Amino acid sequence: MVDMLHRSLIEDARSIASEITTLRRAIHAEPELGLHTPKTRDKVRMALAHLPLEWREGPSTTGMVAILKGGGGPGRSVLLRGDMDALPMPEETGLEFASTIPGVMHACGHDAHTAMLAGAAELLAKRADSLKGEVRFMFQPGEEGHHGARYMLDDGLLDPLPDAAFALHVFPNAPHGVIAGRAGPVMAAADQFVITVNGKGGHASMPHETIDPIPVACEIVTALQAMVTRKFSVFDPVVLTVARIDSGTTFNVVPDSAQIEGTMRSLSAENRQRLRDEVQILSAGIAGAHGLSVDVEIVEGFPVTLCDEAAVNFGERVTRDLFGHESFQRLPDPVMGAEDFSYVLEKVPGAMFFLGVSHEGEDWSRCCGIHSTRMMVDETVMPMGAAAMAGFAQAFLERGFD
Repeated sequence: MVDMLHRSLIEDARSIASEITTLRRAIHAEPELGLHTPKTRDKVRMALAHLPLEWREGPSTTGMVAILKGGGGPGRSVLLRGDMDALPMPEETGLEFASTIPGVMHACGHDAHTAMLAGAAELLAKRADSLKGEVRFMFQPGEEGHHGARYMLDDGLLDPLPDAAFALHVFPNAPHGVIAGRAGPVMAAADQFVITVNGKGGHASMPHETIDPIPVACEIVTALQAMVTRKFSVFDPVVLTVARIDSGTTFNVVPDSAQIEGTMRSLSAENRQRLRDEVQILSAGIAGAHGLSVDVEIVEGFPVTLCDEAAVNFGERVTRDLFGHESFQRLPDPVMGAEDFSYVLEKVPGAMFFLGVSHEGEDWSRCCGIHSTRMMVDETVMPMGAAAMAGFAQAFLERGFD
């Protein structure tokens, strides 16, 4: 049974639903890319200007940490994080508040994350007098491949490190209003590879006078797939996908080079490094067997997102206390996408949870997923997200992970 404290948290979240929605729509209409999102930053600062928050900003990004100090004296510290940047892609939702910036869209829900975090700040500020310790609200740009969390850590914005950290990520193709999580790896490490096969071009009618890189590149592609299944255990899986092959200019010219580009996903630091090594060994070996050379570039992405078991158990208890037993689900498997909240969780015990934002009654399995041009959020779920984040912080300050 939900106690009166939790009941008031839910009711207060519902009472500010319009403010959460208004902020989300304002951010959605003016999406920004990368490490510098000044318009989004200013919208957040304006929305929370009336709260007793201390603000920190650093030189590397427009990221901010707002600190709410409890009136109950010293105690634990807890971090809540929301990301602010969008994606370089068009929007095709038809929403009245759709992106006004051509080729830029909030297709990963960061607009909702930021609005829910601002809502959590409202809810907790109302309870500040009864809180012991402090809550930090991390408004972070540059999650979409730009390592924004790492920059904010390097800038010292999280120093001294908090005692716990939580983040909530919306998923449109997940059950309406259900929060999900798992202990251990919840999202994968992600690295990019670019393999350039160097040959010698010439006339396509005389391939014997060239050193053709294209068949060698094709052989490397197929060998990469076999390498994954034969070198790595299914119990510590990796995913390697070739997403782009580029070579040549016309039908009758053998090109000088061919380029292969793709992504590597892994669930352990050991297999992450091993996968990088194996790609280089395999590419060089196949090219060398045909008298060619390769250049292999590995572009480092995010680490594995590892959730602390105690933090996940804690999050499950708080969620069910707030919203009922059916409101939380354990994920059986990790998601092979990547998240730079992983940088925070490398240093601080905590967890990332997922919130289903499909429209109630819809077949959520058929909804457009994140990074879709038609990705949608049921905004009626956002007060729940704000209440959950506030609940995590309040409960942790009261009793830790117990």
